[in-house]
Amino acid sequence: MTLNDVVVPIEIQTFSTEEGTVNGQPVTKGNYRTIHDACIALAVPLAQRAGAPLLTHAVDTIGSPLEYWLHVHPDGQATPAGPIPEPRQDPAEAGSSMTRAERRRHAAEQDGRAAPNLESPTPAAPPTPAVPVASASPPPPAAAAPPVAAPPSPTLDDLLATRPAPPEDPAQLGWRAAVRKLTGGLITLRPNEFEVARRRGIAAVQRSLAGPRTVVVINPKGGASKTTASLLLAATFGIHRGGYTLAWDNNETRGTMGWRAKQGRHTNTAVDLLRELDRFEDARSARIGDLDNFVRGQGSAQFDVLASDEDAASAASIDADAFTALHRSLSRFYRVIVVDTGNNMRASNWDAAVEAADQVVIVSTIREDTGQSAAWVADALGEKGFAEKVASAVTILAAPGPDPDRELSGRLRDHFGRLTRAVTLVPFDPSLVAGGPINIDLLSPASRDAWLQATALVADGL
Repeated sequence: MTLNDVVVPIEIQTFSTEEGTVNGQPVTKGNYRTIHDACIALAVPLAQRAGAPLLTHAVDTIGSPLEYWLHVHPDGQATPAGPIPEPRQDPAEAGSSMTRAERRRHAAEQDGRAAPNLESPTPAAPPTPAVPVASASPPPPAAAAPPVAAPPSPTLDDLLATRPAPPEDPAQLGWRAAVRKLTGGLITLRPNEFEVARRRGIAAVQRSLAGPRTVVVINPKGGASKTTASLLLAATFGIHRGGYTLAWDNNETRGTMGWRAKQGRHTNTAVDLLRELDRFEDARSARIGDLDNFVRGQGSAQFDVLASDEDAASAASIDADAFTALHRSLSRFYRVIVVDTGNNMRASNWDAAVEAADQVVIVSTIREDTGQSAAWVADALGEKGFAEKVASAVTILAAPGPDPDRELSGRLRDHFGRLTRAVTLVPFDPSLVAGGPINIDLLSPASRDAWLQATALVADGL
């Protein structure tokens, strides 16, 4: 086969002069000036690989009748190759049916050259010369080929796309960093794999978001580390994103997040905020500083906590409408909201939180009871119509002690690895055992790095 036998078939579907598809790919004025330019751009890489012009055949299948042949060159230039005229038929053949490919081959035979076979990549056999018919009318004049548009001019975005990747920063941790400091920078070493993974995790957490995002942490069993996970995810987001992060205890009555967080100057909760929510509904007068009377700042961790009701004598509760109203207002002030759910998945505010979630996080300790509860809630979400949220969820498995059950850990990883988008393990940390206020700075380096990678996985889904 020679290059003259190679034909690049292109199917066009035009919806307007500036919009359509080329071989199924959407084409608009934003990425090509015309659909004709898109056809040429599609064939140029093939011509470059071939190192010679390729014959390109474009057919519009739904728009105005359009069918033309071009020679597309490796440098992006395109020259008309002439149309393929319709075949001339004898009167006796006028009623016969011929496929489109057969008509092209017959027309090409009448013109003394073989038509390319678009239905098969193998070249057609050399045609038998046609016998002239004296009574045949002369072929109609060839339609003028459409003008060949010049390739689009390069833009600033094209120039920026060619920039080389920035050089990697030298090692900042361990003995590699010590060598650089001791030699005054004369010897710089690249970071090891551990430091590279840490940098990638921080970059994932710091990525720009298209708007406020909500993370919902679930497991209907108490003691599954939901509150711990919610606070440490929020702390990691806050530290590496510089604030505008909220951890919210969405328990319908009373939760424990207010006890596990750093205490503030007040004891106001979500119930108190709900009573005065009208102040924050008006975007013209609402101020984030006014929220300080309802949320509890967490110092250097750079996130806030909104506690659930802590009054034992109170009959107040948060339902779906209350959650929706609070969420709507809080989303005006926070970029990332991490919601700690209660243990009653039949509560309306529980369903409302899952409905609002941009990312679901299933949390379980490496124990049979909490693992089974996590699997059950995933099944229940699927039955409630949230199967897609389960499939895109992140599962965090927390070691309940310094020596977790390895066989159970493997079973849980296998189950949730097939059920959710990602599974990650976080180690046991002695600083969390007492059950008091959580301070991420007191975690071991291994724990902080594990929670950074877990938060990076969550951020990937936002």
